Amino acid sequence: MTTALLIIDVQRALCEGPHEAFGAQALVERIDRLARQARQAGAPVVIVQHESSGPLLAYGSEGWQLARGLHTEPTDVLLRKTTPDSFHKTALEALLRERQVTRLVVCGMQSDFCVDTTTRRALALGFAVVLVSDGHSTLDNEHLSAAQIIAHHNTTLSNIESFGPVVTLVASQDVEFAR
Repeated sequence: MTTALLIIDVQRALCEGPHEAFGAQALVERIDRLARQARQAGAPVVIVQHESSGPLLAYGSEGWQLARGLHTEPTDVLLRKTTPDSFHKTALEALLRERQVTRLVVCGMQSDFCVDTTTRRALALGFAVVLVSDGHSTLDNEHLSAAQIIAHHNTTLSNIESFGPVVTLVASQDVEFAR
């Protein structure tokens, strides 16, 4: 399998409570369906969890745990990170190279931070990216609504051509895990 599913930061603190991302519950359901589909196709499922020194995403805390409704299997790879870049100071690149992955299906939290940074880094490392257009979310900020931020990142990321590999936008129901 040359495609892997990369699920970024779908954690309780970002999916419920005061920091709940826009449409989080429906998003978790879509991502869980994608994970089941990836496993059935034999694609690796890599689940990344962000951790910080603050209480919101402190390692092992309630908020750090995976979102309710996101199911894991023993074959899934769980990966911890401490920056918006899922590749930075992690084993992600080595893991993907070892499994001969060339294409990543990317989804998760948050569109304007970890999804954006990880997608750009994946391109720079030579991975083609399928960005699940309805598979990432964030919070409103002082200038834009979460829906606007999501749309902006879908447009911006899918128009990057300078790395060679590109980002293809695909709705969750249309994602295919190719060999």
